[in-house]
Amino acid sequence: MKKAIFYIILSLVALIFIYPFIWMASAALRPEIEISSLSPFSHNFSISNYKAVLEKIPIGRAFLNSLFVSSSITFSVLVFSSIVGYALSRLKFRGRELIFMVILFTMMIPFQITMIPLYVLMVKFGWTDTYLALIVPGMISAFGILLFRQYFKAIPQAIIDAARIDGCSDLGILFRIVWPNSIPALVTVAIITFMNTWNEVLWPLIVIRKQSIMTMPQMVTLFAVGGQAEQVGVGLASAMMLAAPVVIIYCIFQRHFIASMVHTGVKG
Repeated sequence: MKKAIFYIILSLVALIFIYPFIWMASAALRPEIEISSLSPFSHNFSISNYKAVLEKIPIGRAFLNSLFVSSSITFSVLVFSSIVGYALSRLKFRGRELIFMVILFTMMIPFQITMIPLYVLMVKFGWTDTYLALIVPGMISAFGILLFRQYFKAIPQAIIDAARIDGCSDLGILFRIVWPNSIPALVTVAIITFMNTWNEVLWPLIVIRKQSIMTMPQMVTLFAVGGQAEQVGVGLASAMMLAAPVVIIYCIFQRHFIASMVHTGVKG
């Protein structure tokens, strides 16, 4: 009985958290006159709101831009953050702990503080209105460095020493020995980086003006807030198209994500 009550409470809490998303998905398919209803059910479901979004803005091109930018940043974060994490966890050199403390300190600085200097750099480099302005600032992650460092420290030193005896370089040890034994950490960093990059709105709004380079969150924000979405249903449909890829990715990798977070926390 206690277990039954426990699961009933969990189900109610889960329903409370998921209901806004269910309502948004339902409202995007309903006529404008029915959107004010709190019920997710209707007899007049249609895809007219989605058709309006596709007709008014180049959402397909924005989707490809977001996919390219998010994938590029995720791959670069995995490579560069793991290299730094490996150096801080396995290589001995003067100032190693100081460098690690500085990296931790950067995690406490809000992005709004560094936003203006970073924008000035993009202007000086001539990278505004290019993919470089979207990708380069996010190519390395302090969170990724922290996670990789903690995880790499749990790998037995005997494995790394054996690889060195066989003549393997540090990069070879990282990509051929450490990476295959660090799948949970790689999955965690990849999912979090991809989701954060996909949902980024502020930075693209600052550095991108060309519509052909705009990311999907930027395009949807300008569409919904800029007055192009004349109806609430159309705005909700554009929001659903933005959220759907992240939700699908999370549903596919949910088990790996939870397992990776647990393993990383234990080994850290």
